[in-house]
Amino acid sequence: MTAFMTILGIVVFVVGLLFSIAWHELGHLSTAKMFGIRVPQYMVGFGPTLFSRRKGETEYGVKAVPLGGYIRMIGMFPPGDDGAVRQRSTSPFRGMIEDARSAAFEELQPGDEKRLFYTRRPWKRVIVMFAGPFMNLVLAVVIFLGVLMTFGANTTTTTVSTVSECVLPASAERNTCPKDAQDSPAKAAGLKPGDRIVAFDGEKVTEWEELQRSIRGTVGPATLTVERDGERRTLHAELVENRVAKFDGNGGYVEGEYVTTGFLGFTPAGGVVDQTFPQAVDRMGDMMASGVDALIAIPSKVPDLWDAAFGDAERKQDSPMGVVGAARVGGEVFSLDIPPEQRVATMLLLVAGFNLSLFLFNMLPLLPLDGGHIAGALWESVRRGVARVFRRPDPGPFDVARLMPVAYLVAGVFICFTLLVLVADIVNPVRLTG
Repeated sequence: MTAFMTILGIVVFVVGLLFSIAWHELGHLSTAKMFGIRVPQYMVGFGPTLFSRRKGETEYGVKAVPLGGYIRMIGMFPPGDDGAVRQRSTSPFRGMIEDARSAAFEELQPGDEKRLFYTRRPWKRVIVMFAGPFMNLVLAVVIFLGVLMTFGANTTTTTVSTVSECVLPASAERNTCPKDAQDSPAKAAGLKPGDRIVAFDGEKVTEWEELQRSIRGTVGPATLTVERDGERRTLHAELVENRVAKFDGNGGYVEGEYVTTGFLGFTPAGGVVDQTFPQAVDRMGDMMASGVDALIAIPSKVPDLWDAAFGDAERKQDSPMGVVGAARVGGEVFSLDIPPEQRVATMLLLVAGFNLSLFLFNMLPLLPLDGGHIAGALWESVRRGVARVFRRPDPGPFDVARLMPVAYLVAGVFICFTLLVLVADIVNPVRLTG
C-alpha cells in the first residue's frame, strides 16, 4: 500500500507540474493572440512529440520530456541592420545571433509582416512575456490562500505542551535541573499541559506570537487566563528574567543568538489551524519573501550540493530541488501517516511552491528567460523615449538577438546547475522523514 501511495503521489505531482507548465504557456499564448501575433506552436514539454493537434493557425501538443514548455511566436527578433536575415557567419558568436534570427523567421508566411512579435510596441511585448510567469503567480496565490483558509496551517498555538521544571538559560548545555534550581514561574503558578492561554494580564490573546511578546516584555507579577477542562481559570505567575533564544519575528528563533527577557517557562503546542484571509495573506507574503531569499542564496548552496551529490555530506533540508526531487517528495507526502486531507493540502502546497518558484525564476532579467525579453523591451522603450525628448531619430527596435551569446552562456550555467541538482536528487535526496 505504501508503494502504491508513493507512486500515486508522484503521478499527482507530475500532473500538477504539467498543468502548471500549460498554464504558464497559456498566458503567453492568449496575450500574443490578443495583440495579433501569429503563434504557430503551443507545446508542453520538450523532445519528441507524443500528441499534437492543429486548431486554426496553431499546433497544440504534448512532448515526451515534461521539463518545460514553449510557444513559438513569429518574429521574436528583428532583422539585421540591413533589414535582412543574413547567412550563417564563420564567427561563432555571430553564428549564434544569425541562427536565432533565422529561427524567428523560418515559418514566415505571406501576410505575417504585420504580425511579428518585434513589431509590437514595447508595452505589449512586456505584457506577452510577463503573462506566463504571472499565470504561475496567480495559481500559486490561489492555491496558497485556498489551502490556508480551507485546510489550515501548522501553527504554534497558545496551548501548553510541556511545562519547564525550573529556570534554565536556553544556552545551558543540559536540560536537567540542578538541586538548587528555582521552579519555573509556569510550574509555580500551576500551569499544566493542555491548558490554553486565552488572556495575559487581562488582554485577550489568540496567537502565539502576541503571547510570546507579552511574556518576554514582562518581569514580575502577571495573570494568566487559561481554559482547562472546559472552564476558565485565572493563574498568578511571577515572571523572572532569563536568557532565551532570540525571536526572529515570524514565530521562529535565530539559531545561536540569545537575549535576556521575561520568562514563564512552558513549550507551546502546535496544531493545524484555519487561517483568516488577513492571516493567509500575511503568510503568503512571508512565503514570497522566503522564495526571493532562496533564489538569491542559490549560488551559495552549490558547494553543499556538490558535496551531497559526489561526497559524503548530508543533504540539507533547504537544499535546492529539481523536478525529480520534488516528485519524490510528492510521493513521500502521499505515503505519510497523516489524515488524507492533510496529504492533499501538503501536495497542493508543494505544487503552489513550484509555481511560485517558476514565477520568481522566470522574472530574472536574463535571456533566455521571460525576464530577459521583458528587460529588452523596457530598454527599447527607454531608448525611444530619450530619443523623442531630445528630438533624435527613432533608434528602432532593440536587437535582443545580439544578446544570444550571453543567453547561451546563461543557459549553459542553468543546464549545469540542473544536472547537479538532478544527481543530488537521485543519490542523496531531500526527505520529509528520516
